[in-house]
Amino acid sequence: MSKRNSQTAKTAARERLRAERERQAKRDRTKRQVIVAASVVVVLAAAGGIGYAVVQANKPSGWDAAKTKPLVKPAHTTGENGTTVVIGKSTAKKTLTVYEDPRCPVCAQFEQAVGSTVKKDVDDGKFKLQYVGATFLDKNLPGVGSKNALSALGAALNVSPEAFVEFKSAMYSTKWHPEETDDKFKDDAYLLKIADTVPALKGNAAFQKAVKEGTYDRWALEEAKIFDKDGISGTPTLKMDGKTLTGPDGKNAPSTPEDFNKALDAALKG
Repeated sequence: MSKRNSQTAKTAARERLRAERERQAKRDRTKRQVIVAASVVVVLAAAGGIGYAVVQANKPSGWDAAKTKPLVKPAHTTGENGTTVVIGKSTAKKTLTVYEDPRCPVCAQFEQAVGSTVKKDVDDGKFKLQYVGATFLDKNLPGVGSKNALSALGAALNVSPEAFVEFKSAMYSTKWHPEETDDKFKDDAYLLKIADTVPALKGNAAFQKAVKEGTYDRWALEEAKIFDKDGISGTPTLKMDGKTLTGPDGKNAPSTPEDFNKALDAALKG
């Protein structure tokens, strides 16, 4: 081989080597770019996951979330936000307003002793009954049973006024009403067990769905505001024409049918 051919071969070999080095460098750069890009994606995904977790952790839940839920008004209600619950004959001239907290033990005693008398008077058209649900015991004890029970009462009212009255009566009965500090009403299953004693609610799929999904949670919160707005300090409180009906002590609600009838007769004449 001549020196010229030898030199040409060496030059060609160096050129091939240089080209191969450039290709390898290009492959290395591409690999590094892919690794960096993948790392960025992982970091962003992790950051996004953390951000999502933070957002989820800070999202209102339970009864805090209920404050911004769509308001669903039960049937058989009137007034702003459906918070006026009046039961009885439209021809009755007077209205007895009763403020009750579902967890209230004194309300349970009142319902057990006087509830049937009140119901008979309403059925007879002696007066209409306006119900105002309160939830202040959830704050004081604390818990969520009053709110949850009030929401379930809204679901019963959506079925019918009669179902509402029967469910409320069962809820306050000696069999089902818990101790004041026992927040049993927070449990939907317990409320549905009580509801099974009411013919119109037993096996009622729509009612059960409304209780489980908290359809009337927002309504319960709005309803409870009436108690605060009216400046009521305790339950049960009975009012007619703005005047409070009390027992012999002049302070507390009547605790017997006799005391109730006496206070009611005076209110009806007033």
